[in-house]
Amino acid sequence: MALIKKVREKTPQWGEGCYFAETATLLGDIILGKGCSVWFNAVLRGDVHYIRIGDNVNIQDGVIIHCTYQKWPVNIGNNVSIAHGAIIHGCTIQDNVLIGMGAIVMDNAVVESNSVVAAGAVVAKNTVVKSGSVYAGIPAKKIKETDKRILEEDVLRIAKNYAMYAGWYKENDE
Repeated sequence: MALIKKVREKTPQWGEGCYFAETATLLGDIILGKGCSVWFNAVLRGDVHYIRIGDNVNIQDGVIIHCTYQKWPVNIGNNVSIAHGAIIHGCTIQDNVLIGMGAIVMDNAVVESNSVVAAGAVVAKNTVVKSGSVYAGIPAKKIKETDKRILEEDVLRIAKNYAMYAGWYKENDE
């Protein structure tokens, strides 16, 4: 069973069909929508501000999601994949977004819908990743536009696949 803990009188909440790996950690003021998955060693700390997550979001192994005290919460839309080892801190990620492995998205940044933040990229504080863009590098800069292939074969496929993978684990838990 995942570590789910009340902090400052706030207890994590979630919609139906969510899956939490045994070593996932959810603390404090967190609300997840339906069909989300939080994988092994991922940590969501809603202790200093709130975390709001939409439907069909997968938070993969080793991800850290945290906020900035009294300044910036974390808001994540629908159909978002946050890949292994990424750090999401005090920012907004809109719908249909892929955050690549090891990427970092910093305080008050906004990743608009239908975008990709490449593996290893660092989205600096206050940056806006424009809708329909792929950002890469340190600091992250726009390298190209997303297209139908990127959205369907990468962003939406990964979100759909992680819902399937979670089902495999839920079957074993029953």
